[in-house]
Amino acid sequence: MNSERHWRTVFEAKASTALSWYQPHLEISLGMISRTGVGHDCKILDVGGGDSTLVEDLVQRGFSGVTLLDIASSAIGRAKQRLGEASLGVVWKEGDILVTPLLDRHFDVWHDRAVFHFFVKEQSRREYVSKASNAIKSNGHLIIATFASDGPDRCSGLPTMRYSPWGLAHEFKQDFTLVESQTESHMTPQGREQRFIYCRFRRK
Repeated sequence: MNSERHWRTVFEAKASTALSWYQPHLEISLGMISRTGVGHDCKILDVGGGDSTLVEDLVQRGFSGVTLLDIASSAIGRAKQRLGEASLGVVWKEGDILVTPLLDRHFDVWHDRAVFHFFVKEQSRREYVSKASNAIKSNGHLIIATFASDGPDRCSGLPTMRYSPWGLAHEFKQDFTLVESQTESHMTPQGREQRFIYCRFRRK
């Protein structure tokens, strides 16, 4: 099964609130975005955020330059439906982050909650890092959440990487500087604990 088909199946099998990563609001992500100090007209890319609530909270807070990219059309469709007419103010992209074209030096903030840790092959991680380096403006911000060192080694039937803040910083060391990190004990809708780390980097 290819990646698009896998994730489409995952989203079609469960309601948004039943997905293991569901949170009513991504409070840590919102806090880190706020601490970047960017204005409401900045360009924000949410990678793999199709069925999360982040895009809704950003729009409600007045951010007008939000782009959401997800590999699953079903996830994007659900997010659009929840936003209603407000979805017209969001740029929606369907595709794999590794191959979807992005403008160079375009984004002030790149946000990724739980996509990067699915890239278990080194070549895929290198391609992701290169994509982020090219797409983020100088002095722009990269916010990534992954499973922590003591987090799960699988999710949605797929193997995952686990990171410490320093391990994640090593992956992005060429073009990014670690600014802050935070841990989270996420409780899934099924009552299982998942340990995450969140890191905010600045583009050199």
